[in-house]
Amino acid sequence: MSGVPILEIVDLHAAYGRIEVLRGVDLVVPKGAVMALLGPNGAGKSTLVKVISGQKKQTSGDIHLGGVHVKASGPEELARLGLCTIPEGRSVFPNLTVEENLLLMSYAGVPAEAVLETAFAYFPRLKERRKQLAGTMSGGEQQMVAMSRALASDPALLLLDELSMGLAPLIVDELYETVGRITETGVSILCIEQFARTALKISDYAAVMSGGRVVATGEPGEILETMSDVILGGAA
Repeated sequence: MSGVPILEIVDLHAAYGRIEVLRGVDLVVPKGAVMALLGPNGAGKSTLVKVISGQKKQTSGDIHLGGVHVKASGPEELARLGLCTIPEGRSVFPNLTVEENLLLMSYAGVPAEAVLETAFAYFPRLKERRKQLAGTMSGGEQQMVAMSRALASDPALLLLDELSMGLAPLIVDELYETVGRITETGVSILCIEQFARTALKISDYAAVMSGGRVVATGEPGEILETMSDVILGGAA
């Protein structure tokens, strides 16, 4: 892990009212790496995503993105620094076609041809379905649209929140295979997952959250071996 990490979180705390949910999170994601962030429900993973992506303010602690201190930055500023979040639950516009959903990215200044080219290269199925209303597609296909939109923004760090939520295992495997291909282009990825095994297959590193803290970090095999009771919990 040499050089400036793409993401560095130091002693991060966050609360809802008086209830402290993040209790001193420390996490480092090296540039160009895939890190799986695992842990049971209620461990604080979703709150951490909200804080990293600027949707929620921390009560204390620091976040550096590519070496830049981003303590009070909003989502727009973070996007300019290369952070892109694919939130839990597919964020597509159901009454627009696949193509129209993708072309929304062109309003953010990305050339329309580049958006479609990226999407169809990663997900040929979207090319076949380009005229179909996004709301009539399967959950997995909607997730492909959401991922394509994110990739069109040319992110430095992609935050994947519960990619597998509500999807069939075969589709999850297919999506994670694509995540592996995305990292080959130099994009760093932090994937937050409850279902550990699939995420660990494509990860360089893994971290485990429990009780609002990161309780272990290491290589995937080592984490699976030492933390399986915490991360699998019957949902592997």
